[in-house]
Amino acid sequence: MGKLVFVFPGQGSQSVGMGRALVSEYEVAAGVYRQAAEVLGWDVAGLSFEGPEAKLSSTENAQVALFVNSLAVKAVLDQKGVAADAVTGHSLGEYSALAAAGAIDFEEGLRLVAARGKALRAAADERPGAMAAILGLDDNRVEAICFESGEVWPVNYNSPGQLVISGRQEAIELAEMGARSAGAKKVVRLPVSGAFHSPLMEGAAEEMKPKLAAVAFTDPEPPFFSSISCQYEGVPGMPDLLERQIVSPVRWVETVTRLIKDGGADRFLEVGNGTVLSGLIRRIDRSVTAVSVSDPASLDKAIAAIGRPG
Repeated sequence: MGKLVFVFPGQGSQSVGMGRALVSEYEVAAGVYRQAAEVLGWDVAGLSFEGPEAKLSSTENAQVALFVNSLAVKAVLDQKGVAADAVTGHSLGEYSALAAAGAIDFEEGLRLVAARGKALRAAADERPGAMAAILGLDDNRVEAICFESGEVWPVNYNSPGQLVISGRQEAIELAEMGARSAGAKKVVRLPVSGAFHSPLMEGAAEEMKPKLAAVAFTDPEPPFFSSISCQYEGVPGMPDLLERQIVSPVRWVETVTRLIKDGGADRFLEVGNGTVLSGLIRRIDRSVTAVSVSDPASLDKAIAAIGRPG
């Protein structure tokens, strides 16, 4: 049997009600939410369980809620004796992965995520932008369309034929038209507040730089594979990696492919709300098992699918 990788979702995977069923059944998950409230001084559980959706989906709240939810799910997996051979994450999910691997403790990770969410929101207010998903075109064609359209960049290489672009509103509109003219199957504007992972977020990267430099990272165990650098990362490069992450593309296809071909992974478990990443992984390579866990029902199914004791 090959290796099991825990993958952690990023912004966009949040939904009202996330975590409620898990907390009702597992005290260890409830404890994670209580600790989050103590650290931050506000009720993360209440917002996650009850909404309203608009407030939960705002950048500064969604990132915190997803981080806490993923770590609550991870606490239940720990209790069940399910352990990964490696961890990775998509955007914000890299923070969840690092906390899950012990590179940062929960409280420090939570404070960093809260600061990151606020910094991203401020950068989006200062330099407004948008994002769109382009489906059904080769990556190189989308890259060329971005180059021709001005201040817009390819930022999320999610799966074959799905590339998210990010940039200024006017440039995004030009790129959307260019993609449709080039024969894209679908062009979807994303409901986000800014041009994430693009150079327009440089203000957020600068804001986070001193905060990241002050963190005493430890070597992650299990190993952490970055979806930005597409390699295993340890303590020395961690602050720079997480700073660069804010303005760098997420190379999810390459990450998954390398974990399978070079890392020996044949099972992926999405730890946290939603099924976005497990769906992308199945589109990248149908030969592997990719499942998600977010509540008691999916937990039992996931444990059965990955063949680990529960």
